[in-house]
Amino acid sequence: MFVIFGASGKVGRVSAASLRHAGHAVRAVVRNEAQGEQLARMGCEIVLADLLNPASVERAIEGADAVQILCPVPIGDAHPGGTMHRMIEIAADALRANPPSHVLALSDYGAELDHGTGITLLFHALEKQLQTSVQNLTLLRAAEHMQNWARVIPAALATGKLPSLHHPLTKAFPTVAAQDVGLLAAELLLGKSRGVVSIEGPRRVCALDVARALSEVNRREISAHEVPRNEWPAMLLRAGLVADHAQLIMDLYDTHNAGRIDVEQGIGERRFGTTELTEVLASMLPDNAAVPG
Repeated sequence: MFVIFGASGKVGRVSAASLRHAGHAVRAVVRNEAQGEQLARMGCEIVLADLLNPASVERAIEGADAVQILCPVPIGDAHPGGTMHRMIEIAADALRANPPSHVLALSDYGAELDHGTGITLLFHALEKQLQTSVQNLTLLRAAEHMQNWARVIPAALATGKLPSLHHPLTKAFPTVAAQDVGLLAAELLLGKSRGVVSIEGPRRVCALDVARALSEVNRREISAHEVPRNEWPAMLLRAGLVADHAQLIMDLYDTHNAGRIDVEQGIGERRFGTTELTEVLASMLPDNAAVPG
């Protein structure tokens, strides 16, 4: 039995579907029944769990041969860092008490760093907790997801300017499609890889490349706009983030722009996804945004 936490998410859904297509039993762990409907149609067993409820996490992993675990960022939480630390502790305790034969944790580029990385520092905590709790552990570190640009696409389509926290606009950075992460996670769960595995897309891009790709799929000129650092807090708060969450994002991009967020050289295995940025951006456009070819 493969247990997939966050099975309704962009990565987890692909992992669950890939394992089901290969004929394996999958227990999809979701927060509510609506999230499980499509997964149930795939043939997954559906389990509802709250990652802040130890008993529900313990029930979700009962009888598991392998577990795919993650630590989601709680949107709208006043103190997301503290909440994520609690989720990590609960997951580690449950896996320590009832260890499956293999655990794969979804992590991030930069998770080896122990300070100053904002949101990514929570993935450092996840890795450290699991390394002392789980014997057969795979840490799947992914580059920034291409799907993250969905947050600013509406503004780009409305104004013709793509706001970017990546500075300067010419700085190349690693990125990857979420579906490629999900496919690799399923492959690793079925295989014998342990330790750190890193994945990024077929090529690195800069913010100018993202604007060009968005222009291509939208058939309308979009230019990249470097959001000044002093405007970040107001922009993130307008986007609906609470102050603590906004600070975690700003810390991450400060570290990214300093060149410290990257694959950890010489550690583990490196893999590369095949999905191109244009494909991901096209899939995120409103139905009527792209001009038919």
